Amino acid sequence: MKQALIATLLLGLAAAAAASEQSNCSAAKGAFLTGTVTKAPKFTAATQTIQGVQLSHTHLSLVADQDGKTYDVAIDNVFAVDYVKNAKTVPASLAAIKVNDRLELCGAKYTSGVGIHWVHTNCGDTPTKSAPNGWVKRFTSSTAVGSNLERSQTYCYLWD
Repeated sequence: MKQALIATLLLGLAAAAAASEQSNCSAAKGAFLTGTVTKAPKFTAATQTIQGVQLSHTHLSLVADQDGKTYDVAIDNVFAVDYVKNAKTVPASLAAIKVNDRLELCGAKYTSGVGIHWVHTNCGDTPTKSAPNGWVKRFTSSTAVGSNLERSQTYCYLWD
């Protein structure tokens, strides 16, 4: 009986935490997804350079809990907490994401195809649906998420 009560309380806490995270994402004007990584992070070379900074990306695939679809997740490397300017590799924090890891994402869904991008800080600008104040968070346990891996504001000056 006691174990069942504890399990019920833990499930309730997990649901409340997820609802809070979803509310935070809505307030940030983003689309909220949680899911399981099915394709490991892969470096994609920059197609654009601003003020000598190459805007490379990391891509991975995730099956969303919300709709069961497989999403292409496009992550801007310059916002990674450990981005190295013009490196030709996935930042270490993103490379640590493995197949079967669980992620929480807040960003903008693609307007064509199934994917999500803008999963990063918006540098303090007022968030909009096309430019939300997004994030990538990795679950540290079944109920807890870590900090935003895409919170660096070092290169925000590129868009001023």
